[in-house]
Amino acid sequence: MANKGPSYGMSRDVQSKIEKKYDDELEERLVEWIVAQCGAGVGRPERGRLGFQVWLKNGVVLSELVNSLYPEGSKPVKIPKPPPTMVFKQMEQVAQFLKAAEDYGVVKTDIFQTVDLFEGKDIAAVQRTVMALGSLAVTKNDGHYRGDPAWFMKKAQEYKRDFSDSQLKEGKNVIGLQMGSNKGASQAGMTGYGRPRQIIS
Repeated sequence: MANKGPSYGMSRDVQSKIEKKYDDELEERLVEWIVAQCGAGVGRPERGRLGFQVWLKNGVVLSELVNSLYPEGSKPVKIPKPPPTMVFKQMEQVAQFLKAAEDYGVVKTDIFQTVDLFEGKDIAAVQRTVMALGSLAVTKNDGHYRGDPAWFMKKAQEYKRDFSDSQLKEGKNVIGLQMGSNKGASQAGMTGYGRPRQIIS
């Protein structure tokens, strides 16, 4: 936001719609989870959209969050000490978090762009990414998730079925309902559709 002037007209309308998507209650839940997952060392943000953005902006808290979901010795993101102060280094740190989140299983459509966080363009997208990461952690249930499992919804999982050969052969004899049914109807006695063309001279 540093180099951006005020927006006008349609740009302002679009930005205000994006800002309305930000959820204060979700922010509270996400902060609680991040602190529970990473420990009190990550601190707490000031309440509100701007506080949440400033807290996550340098990418260190996000990197610690994704690292905490992996076992010791296989952390995907290297966290510099001291935290980066140069803008491009901070953006690089956020990009490393995004790559690690994608590798963890967050789908591309749930991942925010670096500028969404860094310039405050769409903090709601940042919330969606962290929410998706939490949902995946709860779903995987590999012992690395810390916090209340009720904070996130479990993702749908595959339910694999094993059919025997006899069951598969039996299924070939059944006409599935998706094939449709004519319920005994036939075309007997049908004529062409509509009336023939009337030519009046």
